[in-house]
Amino acid sequence: MELMQLEMFVAVVEEGGVRAASERVFRTQPAVSIALRKLEEEIGAPLFDRSRRYDYRLTEVGEALLKYAKQMLGLQNEAVSFLSDLCNARAGLLRIGANESASLHLFPQIAQAFLKQHARIHIELRCGRSESLLAELKDRKLDLALVSFRPQDAALEAKFISRDELVLITSPSHAFAKKTIVHIRELGKESILVMDISQPSPWHRKIGDAFERSNTPLNLTLENAPIETIKKMVAIGIGVGFVPRISVREETASGGLCAIPVDGFHEERSVWLVRRKMAHSLAAKAFAQIASAQGQRIETGSPLETRGVKCGEEVA
Repeated sequence: MELMQLEMFVAVVEEGGVRAASERVFRTQPAVSIALRKLEEEIGAPLFDRSRRYDYRLTEVGEALLKYAKQMLGLQNEAVSFLSDLCNARAGLLRIGANESASLHLFPQIAQAFLKQHARIHIELRCGRSESLLAELKDRKLDLALVSFRPQDAALEAKFISRDELVLITSPSHAFAKKTIVHIRELGKESILVMDISQPSPWHRKIGDAFERSNTPLNLTLENAPIETIKKMVAIGIGVGFVPRISVREETASGGLCAIPVDGFHEERSVWLVRRKMAHSLAAKAFAQIASAQGQRIETGSPLETRGVKCGEEVA
């Protein structure tokens, strides 16, 4: 069983046929077909159910091989990347995953500092939900991931980067903008805009729990929305929203939005940089160190204001 055979096998599965797979691996179609036949002869069982022509459905044996083939190819890529890193003065590819808020408001600063010192490294950024990013990390499709919780997985290790909190945002013209604090019961008549509250994230779920504890109706006008969409809708007066504080630092500083404390609701989360528990490239180690330093700088930043007037103060 050779790695090239496994690469062809995975390509056939993912591309849905021999023709597309051959183009992906830069081999002829007969070469791919021969590689599949040799694999089946060596294993002693068919990998595909060929009862339907051109419909490449895996058998139970094929499903099992696919899992191991991906792991073996991932390990091969990781070994090549690591050795290339050592031999080529830290040149190579660094694959990083980040959730929405981290990709928009944390990653750019980290990448800027990193690339000043490691200009020859090419970064590939993939955005997604924390859970899916961790799955890709374990499958060796990513080298590092910036996620919103510390995973409880023995195969992964996490490094604390920074702390963040969920805040209520309003437009500067909203009545709440003149308050120093609002109670969650005051939100019962407001149109609420949130990220996906149905997802298993504890942060999202606690929004609904807080409203329930206060016997306050949660009038969701918009959910499962990108953070940037929520910010723009709130800014033009379509309701109020809950977003990570890091995502509105610029807007609260310039006066486009106001962040108001909510009595009876205070939820924090931490941003973690996660990687697999094994040998790491010099580039990955350097990125982790710079990410940690950048996180500390953000946490010790000065308080943000709105157009020179703090939220809760009357505008003259």
